[in-house]
Amino acid sequence: MPRGRYSLHDPHDHTPLGEEHFHCAPGPSGWRYVAQLTTPDGDHRGSLDLAVDALGRPIRMEANAGGWQVRGAAIDGVTWVRTDPAGAEATEGNVAAPGFTGSSPAFLIATARLLRLTPGAPATRVRLLALTDPVLAPRTVDQAWALLSRAEHPTDSGPLVVDEYQVTALDTGEVHTVHIAGDVVLSAPGIELEHLETPPSTFEDSDDSDDFED
Repeated sequence: MPRGRYSLHDPHDHTPLGEEHFHCAPGPSGWRYVAQLTTPDGDHRGSLDLAVDALGRPIRMEANAGGWQVRGAAIDGVTWVRTDPAGAEATEGNVAAPGFTGSSPAFLIATARLLRLTPGAPATRVRLLALTDPVLAPRTVDQAWALLSRAEHPTDSGPLVVDEYQVTALDTGEVHTVHIAGDVVLSAPGIELEHLETPPSTFEDSDDSDDFED
């Protein structure tokens, strides 16, 4: 069960945005990721609980930030409910998309799992529901994902398989690179893996995610 810490920053001007303290686990029914987010000063600023099924589809997603909460799942595309800070109103939404995205590394893992790309194959287009900072405002985005390479690197705990993805934002044409090992993002725009207590898990692991503790 990987447990660690990512540092988050603005991918354009590198302004520090805080840290994401996470743990995650694969299992026969899918994968779950739980994280607490802090500001650069160490104050609490949000949380994420994401569970996907064996095909990478979100079966439960709960995000909190800026006092706002979004809960969603894969129902007729993706369906979500966004609640205001006062809790007085709830706005529902639905879009024909297979998953969510946002600033958390968890969404990169989930999308890679969803697409199941082959190294060297043409890019695959995907539409996602983005939860944009700082108040989880929903916005539909279109991306193209390509798995450029898959390489094995020796480590003290055994071989580490690293996938290099090229992700293109189709509305702006902006292209960036994402490196993923198992269920951990090694590097991506705005994301740095600062600490990892245990090696990444692979999705072939037989550990039961029902034993996952909050």
